[in-house]
Parts: sequence; C-alpha cells; structure tokens
Amino acid sequence: MQQLKQWCADAPVFRKEVLDYIAEKNLWNIWVPKAFGGLELPLTEGLKTLQSLASTDGSLGWTVTLCSGANYFIGNLQPEMAKKVFAQPAILGGSGGMLGTAEKEGDGYRLNGTWRYATGAPYLTHFTLNAKIVENGKEQTNKDGTPKFLSFVIPASKVTIIEDWNTMGLKASATHSFEVNNVEVGKDYSFVYNEFYLPQDVFKVHFSLFADLTLWVNYIGMAEHYLAEAQPKEIKRLGELRQAIAAASKRLYAYAEEIESGTKRNATFSEEYIGTVHNIAAASVKQLSAAILGLHPYLGINASREDSALNQIFRDYFTATQHHIFTR
Repeated sequence: MQQLKQWCADAPVFRKEVLDYIAEKNLWNIWVPKAFGGLELPLTEGLKTLQSLASTDGSLGWTVTLCSGANYFIGNLQPEMAKKVFAQPAILGGSGGMLGTAEKEGDGYRLNGTWRYATGAPYLTHFTLNAKIVENGKEQTNKDGTPKFLSFVIPASKVTIIEDWNTMGLKASATHSFEVNNVEVGKDYSFVYNEFYLPQDVFKVHFSLFADLTLWVNYIGMAEHYLAEAQPKEIKRLGELRQAIAAASKRLYAYAEEIESGTKRNATFSEEYIGTVHNIAAASVKQLSAAILGLHPYLGINASREDSALNQIFRDYFTATQHHIFTR
C-alpha cells in the first residue's frame, strides 16, 4: 500500500498505475454481480474495502466509493440495458442533482442540462444524471407538486466535461461538472432509484442507507489515515480522535451487519430507521471533524506544509465534509 500512497500523493489526477491497480483489483465493481464480471461483495465486506482505500488516500477512497456506487445502479437498469452497459469494462459516475430536463419525444427523451460534481469525470465510461420530465413544453409534477424526474445513464461520448474542480483537497477525484446538449435516448436508458431487477441482497438495501454508509466509512478511513500520520507525537488530543474513530466504526458496522442480516430475511427498513441511521452518521462525522480540528494546531508547522501527508489528509477530509449528505 505504501507504493499506492506515493502514487496518489496530492496528484491532480490519478496516474496510470493507480487506474491499473483499481482495474486489476476490480474495485469499480465492488457491488456488481459476478455474472456481470463484478466482485459481488456483501455490504459489510464492501464497506471494509472502501474504508481501507480511504485510509490509504482520500481521493482514492472517495472516487472508488462514488463510482462503484454508480456501478451499483446496474441493479436499477433494465436487464438488457445492464447487459449492454457492462458488456465492456464500465465505470459509471455522475450527479444526483436535478439540474437538467428530459423532454418526452415518442418512446424516448431528449436530454439537456449542466450537472455539477461528477466524481471521477475523466475516468468514466458512462455518466448518470437526474432530469425533470417535460412533456409538450411543460414540466411534469407529482400529486404533491414535486417535479417528476427520471435518472439516466448515457455514454461518456455524449457528454462534455467542464473542468471546474478547483478545490484544496480530493484533487484526483476530478469531480468536474458536465454538460449534455440535445442527446436523444430511449426509455431503456432511464432508471428509478430503489426499483431493482437483480436478486442480490445488496440491492435490497434502501439507497439512502447505502449512500449514508458508503460515505460515512470514507470519513472514518480518512480520519484513520490522519491519526496514523499524526503519530508518534503522543499528545492528549490523539486520544480524542482515537475514541471518535472507534465509536464511529462500532456504530457503522453494527448498522451494516443489522442491514445485511435484514436483507437476507427480506426485511423492509422504515423511514424512521433510515432517518435514525442518517442522523447518527451525521453526528459521527461531526465528532470526527471536531477531533481532527482539535488536534491539528498541536502537530507543528509540518501539518501546514502543502507537501506533507498530514496536510493533504486534512485538506482531503475537509473537502469531503462539503458534500451535502451530512450537512442537510
């Protein structure tokens, strides 16, 4: 892993050796069924893999998490489309923002819009996006007045990447914006979250739970990396971070095991349960953040040097905290 850390160190984009490593270990396909060439990992094992990557390098963990999370949508795709997309090595990624439109045209749609924050944009073979449904020039709404929308997967060749990812950390995640202009797709390119066509247990996990756990484990992994680099400076505040990491890991894996066990029984997860997991994850990340901020001023000027590992981990971690998932 030391060589991998060196390859990743504050890189603006992943070098070929890193991308080769990800492909060799089949990490884009952590959740993809073996029948489609994936690892088909159970939830808990997959989370441990993501945590290990995040504790090696923030951008590495974050990018694999978000892109393997987009490859998870194989379970949402119509079976024939899943076969088509994954007939060749596929790397999916995109945006969860509802920032464009899908104008109904016959049996298909015309897509237009600009979406922000597509993690791994330069590495992707396909982009995923959410778009409001438009018919006869009018945006469609649900009974409660919210916009009707669908999610889509389209080849990277139909997308224009806007290179606007200019952040202090997670640089190699290359989380650029992208633009889609008058792209015509059939309805089979669309999908709906939480409607699955594959039988594996991991696809029985409510997507909100899946998203919370996979991102939560990244903050834990980066905090572990920070703690490892902060030592051997044995100061009191190291203990606070150790305790925060231990508490976060205990809670996360208790939920992961509970959810994994539930899926085997075809259990359903109530809105109350989903909300509880989310709130505890958010509180846990805040505790990790406070512990890191409390420790950082005691680590000397090296912690402020842009070429130091400590500084990079700090920048990666607090760039990651800007993701909206635990700040809503």
